[in-house]
Amino acid sequence: MSRVTARRRTTRISPAGVAQRPDTLAVEEPLELRVDGRSLTVTMRTPGDDVDLAHGFLLSENIIGAREDIVSARYCAGTDAEGRNTYNVLDIHLRTPTPITARGFLTTSACGLCGKTALDEVRTRTRFPIPADGPLVDTEVLAALPDELRSRQRVFDATGGLHAAGLFTVDGTPLAVREDVGRHNAVDKVIGWALRENRVPAHDLVLMVSGRASFELAQKAVMAGIPVLGAVSAPSSLAVDLAVESGLTLVGFLRGETMNVYSGVHRLKPR
Repeated sequence: MSRVTARRRTTRISPAGVAQRPDTLAVEEPLELRVDGRSLTVTMRTPGDDVDLAHGFLLSENIIGAREDIVSARYCAGTDAEGRNTYNVLDIHLRTPTPITARGFLTTSACGLCGKTALDEVRTRTRFPIPADGPLVDTEVLAALPDELRSRQRVFDATGGLHAAGLFTVDGTPLAVREDVGRHNAVDKVIGWALRENRVPAHDLVLMVSGRASFELAQKAVMAGIPVLGAVSAPSSLAVDLAVESGLTLVGFLRGETMNVYSGVHRLKPR
């Protein structure tokens, strides 16, 4: 088995009776991010694409703005009972030393920020404001993205327990798709990929997520300069407020041929 899945015994109860059998589950492990040797944060994630996750997270928190801001990223410290590296501690070395202390981040639901403060915080921190114009996205292309995303969720097929995020061009071409137990981690992973590929600011890309569109996900899109965010499920009220405030096109309930556009409808071209 790979590190992204694990096998556990389960008791299955069905009309056919009761049976014992193994089940395939998504792995969830902590990842400690350190910056220049100092602990910054711990997130629970599905192992894999950790370097992209770190790049995306640091961009979202306005600690970096380009891939060149990071000199190196290496696993360190954590070992298991046999002394093997757990690959659960990642140390990021910045080109320009930045005073950083472990803290609660804007993206945490327990940060105590009111809506107005949160909106102002994102608007003033982003390095890549979303342009008022372009790109124009055909709604037929947008409607096809949930299926495009779903077709690439290989670990979800095995476990049924992961979120997904994908970056697409305006014509629907998939560039990067990532899965994770945390929807915010999946988004960080694709944004981190874009940063490392010099695709940030991502003014010409569409971000698609498999679940709901929370304020946290809208914030990450805005920080990367992504102009269009689509979600299979509903947005939160604060996500809509942020989208309106920042000029983000936010589309929810993308299912079949229907969708709800909460902001930025001028970027959509109806079929």
